[in-house]
Amino acid sequence: MTDVTLSLGKDDRGILPDRMIAALAKAGGIVPTMPFAPDQIQPASLDLRLGEVAYRVRASFLPGRTTVAERIAELTLHEISLSKGAVLETGCVYIVPLLESLALPDDISAAANPKSSTGRLDVFTRVIADRIRGFDQIAAGYRGPLYAEISPRTFPVLVRKGSRLSQIRFRHGHALLDAEALRALHAKERLVDSDDADVSQGVGVSVDLSGLGPGGLVGYRAKRHTGLIDVELRNGYTVPDYWEPVQARPDNALILDPDEFYILASKEAVQVPPDYACEMVPFDPLVGEFRVHYAGFFDPGFGYAGAGGRGARAVLEVRSREVPFILEHGQIVGRLVYEKMIARPDTLYGQGIGSNYQAQSLKLSKHFKG
Repeated sequence: MTDVTLSLGKDDRGILPDRMIAALAKAGGIVPTMPFAPDQIQPASLDLRLGEVAYRVRASFLPGRTTVAERIAELTLHEISLSKGAVLETGCVYIVPLLESLALPDDISAAANPKSSTGRLDVFTRVIADRIRGFDQIAAGYRGPLYAEISPRTFPVLVRKGSRLSQIRFRHGHALLDAEALRALHAKERLVDSDDADVSQGVGVSVDLSGLGPGGLVGYRAKRHTGLIDVELRNGYTVPDYWEPVQARPDNALILDPDEFYILASKEAVQVPPDYACEMVPFDPLVGEFRVHYAGFFDPGFGYAGAGGRGARAVLEVRSREVPFILEHGQIVGRLVYEKMIARPDTLYGQGIGSNYQAQSLKLSKHFKG
């Protein structure tokens, strides 16, 4: 592979927008085995596609000093063709080579995350690469294949070659806003509709348990022993077959049952201005026995009035750990960290690119009717 450059200066720090992702691919920094789909490049990320085969492995792993292919050879239980579609069962771990490989310049790094629809199905998905020591993090200058680790937790899912469960962002330099810059941006753009927003270490996001929907609906709890979900099928499944409604209680609290999966919504309406990208990160692992938000990327324009958003709730994918835990209305459960874009994307989230969750409130994944 030849050296790849985007001719970025040292002051061009930030997340690459759509047209620069396309330029990176054209220069050979992203190497797909087949042409990109028309909507594969998003405002600040690239959807990653599953390849032709899935390997069921004995356990999750990080490759460390080896390649992923070497670990697959050691740990594979059996191989499954995805060319005509295959069901990935709950409780199993699969490794799938992706159709996209990388040959990154020495000054471009990358980070991956599950797509929103993936997280809302409780499909635990992470990206791994050769000789990395952390999930979803690709060092600058990496050259090699990418793989998805997939473990459905609640619903069995039907996937096929080309299915998109993960997305990847590309970054030049350090562009994370510090507390002072974040306070200034919030004062200018009102990132959440709260007069007393906590912006000390990212914008605090709290859970709404007061009753957002008809009949005091605050969320949904996933049912067990359901049918499968085809990840390509939109509006194909009825909600009661897969979800139980969760109603508000008089005390505005919710007891999370161990190992159950919930869809809740933030109390705050969120927006991401066009020149910034955003990510949900855990608030503090010491404040509660639960995990929030498997899919953390928010693209430029999410909830933004100029892109048809007018503010949008952050949907929270919540799973309790080993013990029951009480969530209370208004409890902070995550933080939004903002990064600069190198340039404004050509197309914002919500502007004609199949954005499923613009102006959302409490919303299940696109696979469910209503």
